Amino acid sequence: MANSPTPDVPSPSEAPAPVALTRERLRSGEIRALLHEHEPTIKTLSDEELAASQAAMFPGTGKPEGDVWLFGYGSLIWNPAIEFAEQRCATVRGLHRRFCLRTELGRGTPDQPGLVLGLDRGGVCRGVAFRIPREHAETELEIVWRREMVTHAYRPRWLKAQTDQGPIDVLGFVINRSGERYCGQLPEDEAAETIARTCGFLGPCCEYLFNTVSHLRDLGMPDAGLERLAGKVAAKQAAAKLGQGADGGLDVPRRSA
Repeated sequence: MANSPTPDVPSPSEAPAPVALTRERLRSGEIRALLHEHEPTIKTLSDEELAASQAAMFPGTGKPEGDVWLFGYGSLIWNPAIEFAEQRCATVRGLHRRFCLRTELGRGTPDQPGLVLGLDRGGVCRGVAFRIPREHAETELEIVWRREMVTHAYRPRWLKAQTDQGPIDVLGFVINRSGERYCGQLPEDEAAETIARTCGFLGPCCEYLFNTVSHLRDLGMPDAGLERLAGKVAAKQAAAKLGQGADGGLDVPRRSA
């Protein structure tokens, strides 16, 4: 029987230097410009559409009238890129974290799309709630919208969250199930294969997974499903390196500095 192909994992010398996702790059529109540079046909929301979407979350004035809690369940946990006054571990019920969104840009390419997380129906999700003071909320949320709502991949929603200090209302970004890049519940091996080998201008897809896993561990709320997936990704990468004549280990890498 022929051997199965191993994941195509570029060496550090082959992979281009990733672009850091910063508040400055989001606010200036540089990230949106990079999306168009890498995929000219991508449909992104205009500044006017982003502003209208944000205002719709605050009926009446269209602006926050108090502090706003933002719920992070993926990269927002380890790279919030916003200014905030407080953070709490928070639990949202009725939704769960899943690699259910294909990305042809940030963590993948049109030829080899990667995967990123979304909040999908059912279950429970433990993440981090960030409190943005009222006086900064409108400005900071503009940065969030330029990050999460650059396309129609997500839908903003107010969610009920439980924290050790009591219940709070949080703003979260739920997967748009009618979006063309929504891929639902992929077989775990297929997801691991994709995450192990794909890379985009923001960096390797596996880095996104490993950072999320290690930060959730550090916060004392490990995600069993992501831990299992990370183990499979690490194993596939190790097997690929061995197939190329290099040594490989099975440890899940810790987060980036």
